[in-house]
Amino acid sequence: MAATLQCELCPRACLIAPGGRGDCRVRVNLDGKLRALTYGYPCTLHVDPIEKKPVFHFLPGTPTLSLATVGCNLHCKNCQNWEISQRNPEEVVASEVPPARLVELARQNACPSLSFTYTDPVIYYEYALDTCTLGRAAGLKNILVTAGYINPEPARELFRVTDVARIDLKALSEKFYRDVCDATLKPVLDTIVLAKEMKLAVEIVHLIVTTLNDGDADLKKLCDWIVQNVGRDVPLHFSAFQPQHKLAHLPPTPVETLRRARDIARAAGLHYVYLGNVLEHDAANTYCHKCNKLVIGRTGFSVLENRLRAGKCPDCGTEIPGVWN
Repeated sequence: MAATLQCELCPRACLIAPGGRGDCRVRVNLDGKLRALTYGYPCTLHVDPIEKKPVFHFLPGTPTLSLATVGCNLHCKNCQNWEISQRNPEEVVASEVPPARLVELARQNACPSLSFTYTDPVIYYEYALDTCTLGRAAGLKNILVTAGYINPEPARELFRVTDVARIDLKALSEKFYRDVCDATLKPVLDTIVLAKEMKLAVEIVHLIVTTLNDGDADLKKLCDWIVQNVGRDVPLHFSAFQPQHKLAHLPPTPVETLRRARDIARAAGLHYVYLGNVLEHDAANTYCHKCNKLVIGRTGFSVLENRLRAGKCPDCGTEIPGVWN
């Protein structure tokens, strides 16, 4: 007789009865084994600019093959991709694309990297792990766009074949994670620190949700944590919230709030701070943290100018942390 199994992938530690599914909707207990229903079946597959992830300090201006399957282990009330992240696999159209085919598609489309994004690669972990392994063997780079809600051991295994961890830090607040994301904070912080310890390129996105995490004290606390735990050179992207899903009643984030957040981050000592989901003239530019001269000019997801010389500022010679070639 089949037994109830405990999933060890993420902090939810779901107990899954025979024939049942975990909280993510994707893992099912079949014949006494946990199986991912979405393995090899992405529901979305695109060639994107790497800046769309957003990743700004890794191969700027290059295309990346981006994919996702259905499902997520967070249930954020503001999720912009809720129509795939909060659905069952059988409710969304998907096509069979095994890992080896993803690698072929990346090479055919001149993409130097694969991005696991849109929902969360934690949920399609086995698919992401196998694809990353094949991709690395083929000379491709691997980018995880994730909320970081994963246990340390599976994270460590996946990070061994990962180049970039673009992680959402939604708030430095247990209450926010509980009330808005149906999750907890500490595992996310642990994942960020682990990625940095394992020498991945780390970039952090903080979505500022009007009235929920936009206070000066909240923003300063988050920036101070980043400086103290992963360093001043980790790029931080402040993104504007747009009303949607279960928070459609809240107003969008004002540009003034994003500018204020950037000022707070710079005052805390962060060297590379960006503004997302807005078309401010300097929102996406990279400036040398020493002389403040422009080194990469961007508009939206487009690189307009790259002045770096061997990874250094052409004006003062300061090294700009990142992977540029």
